[in-house]
This record gives sequence, structure tokens and C-alpha cells, in this order.
Amino acid sequence: MIDEVERGVADARSVQLGEGVAQARSRIAAAARDAGRDPSEVTLLVVTKYFPAADVVRLIDLGEREFGESREPEASRKMVEVTTARHEHFSADMIGRVQRKKAGSVARWARRVHSVDSTPLIDALSGAATRAQDAGHRDDRLGVLLQVSLDGDPDRGGLVEADLAAAADRVLAAPDALTLDGLMLIAPLGLDPGEAMRQMADIRAGFVERYPGALELSAGMSGDLESAIAHGSTCVRVGTAILGTRPILSL
Repeated sequence: MIDEVERGVADARSVQLGEGVAQARSRIAAAARDAGRDPSEVTLLVVTKYFPAADVVRLIDLGEREFGESREPEASRKMVEVTTARHEHFSADMIGRVQRKKAGSVARWARRVHSVDSTPLIDALSGAATRAQDAGHRDDRLGVLLQVSLDGDPDRGGLVEADLAAAADRVLAAPDALTLDGLMLIAPLGLDPGEAMRQMADIRAGFVERYPGALELSAGMSGDLESAIAHGSTCVRVGTAILGTRPILSL
């Protein structure tokens, strides 16, 4: 299938993805305008986890360049397939929880990690990014977004507000390996999205005051991107609304 896509063969899937992207961008633009913001302030991160490399190639052909993955080694395999098909470097952000033992592989391909939620993970990513630089797998620092937990649920990951400063300082202590880019939120189950985003906006305001360079806010998905944009999100992570229901795969 990648060979067919590489030859530019139009298919129904390409049309479907194009329509999904257009609808997502229309929603983003409308939400930004409603919030008095410039739509260009909000990045669309297309979440391609569980979907094949052929879909990523189609999306690249449609002009998309910002992608999110959350499973390793699925993501590493997809990087190789897409790069081979397109003969160009393909990068993505890691948006899922990262096990420390997989920090090495993630640091070889990820542009940013959105889901950083502990100082041990920060240390693991710092060492992994340094080794990746030394081995020539990356020529830049690994971006870090600290995942915020509004409810303290350990099963969903994230740092409570009181622990953000210590984690941020740990990132800044590794300036050659990591950059502190900002914060990330997955709204808690059972909490109204608008209320979750309002709380996130308050936390972010205090965080940016202390760390003025950490301006990114990764918040909002297919179901709540409007609320996220209204409260300052700079990156929405959209998968289902573009690619459809996730396939059931063994990866």
C-alpha cells in the first residue's frame, strides 16, 4: 500500500483523510476566532497511533507535517517505513506515557515528549537524548512538556501543580539535552472539559510567570478542542476526528 501511495495513486482513504483534516482545521479556526485568537497560534497535531504508515504518507501528501505517536516500538517502526517511502526524515511527538526503559528508543525519534510526569523520567530522557546526540540519531535537544494532573490520579499520569516547579527545574538542569517547552493536559474523566481547561489555564499562567520560555500548552483532543483553544491551548491532539475509529491491532 505504501508503494501505491508513493506513486501518488489517489484512493478513497486519501479523500477521507483530506476531509477529516479540513473539518479539524475548520473547527480550530472557528474556535480560535471565537476566542479572539489567530488560528495560526494553534498547531494541529495529527495523532496517528494504531494507524499504518501508509496513512501517515497520505497525510504528508496532504500537507501535514505535525504528528503524534504514543506506542513504542510501533512508532519506531513507523518512522522507518515512512522515511523509506518518502526518502525524507519523518518526525513525530511522543504523546503517550513513557516507560523509563524505553527512553532510549523514544529519544532517537521524538521531537518532543508531551507526557513527562516524574523526575526519574526526566533523568532517563536526559541521558537518552545525550546518547542519541552522540550517536548521531539527533542533532537537537529533546523537547519536554510536563503533563499536568488535575485530580492526582496515578493511573492517568501527570504531575500535580505543587510538583511542577521541581520537575521544571530538573529539565532546566540538562540544558544540552532537553528543553522546557511547556505543559500538557489530558482532561480528567468525569470533569467538564470547560472546567478542566479553566483550571489548566490558571495553572499555566503561574507556570509561565516563573518559566517565561515555556509557552506551549498541549491540550484538547477530538472531543474538547474548542474548550482547550478558548483557554489558551497552542496544540490540539486530534486522531479520531481525522483518521476514524482506531483499528484493533496487535502491535
